[in-house]
Amino acid sequence: MSDADRVVILGGHGKIALMAAPKFKEAGYSVDSVIRNPDQSADVEAAGAHAVVLDIESADTDKLAELFTGAKAVVFSAGAGGGNPDRTRAVDLEAAKRSIDASVQAGVDRYVIVSYASAGVDLDRVDPDSSFYPYVQAKHGADEHLRASSLNYTILGPGGLTLEPSQGSVLLADDSGDVDGTTPDSDTRVTSRELVADVMTHVIANDAAKRETVNFYDGDTPIAEAVK
Repeated sequence: MSDADRVVILGGHGKIALMAAPKFKEAGYSVDSVIRNPDQSADVEAAGAHAVVLDIESADTDKLAELFTGAKAVVFSAGAGGGNPDRTRAVDLEAAKRSIDASVQAGVDRYVIVSYASAGVDLDRVDPDSSFYPYVQAKHGADEHLRASSLNYTILGPGGLTLEPSQGSVLLADDSGDVDGTTPDSDTRVTSRELVADVMTHVIANDAAKRETVNFYDGDTPIAEAVK
């Protein structure tokens, strides 16, 4: 398998990444899953990926570019997990931006980031005093940095993440995370993590949704039909 068939996943021990690795493998890719904690290597290897121990919070752009060189695509699925505004900024914004710059520097054309469905509008509607606001700022900033880059990016915007099995079908939402002009109720605004992994694999394997944002929930339209 050539290096051009390699996908690098940042946040390799996250639930979505661990589900995505075997899907990429099945689609004919080799996977480098980047983790900070070497103790997580066994889980990553069990998912069919090669564990790369690197702290993206401290790794500079050159170090990331070195890892990315020759890869088919870079996937940013890392996150600080909320709670600490400084870490959220460090991982979800600063590390994301460095990984975007590093992808450009390394000549990697394809970049996929996991955002969330209403990231494009929440900056204007979430209370700045809310504990959620640093996350909104970070995801919005990373997405904007990516849109301004030369990369063939796809921004994935799921709803509330669940551990339900993927049905392989989606309900597409608009830039605000709304469907047909209305905000869906909280029961509809959910997305299976495995479905995110399926969509992630689909857009890379089929060169779909280039320079596009795909906001989606669990739905009834097959991925291949909805995301071209």
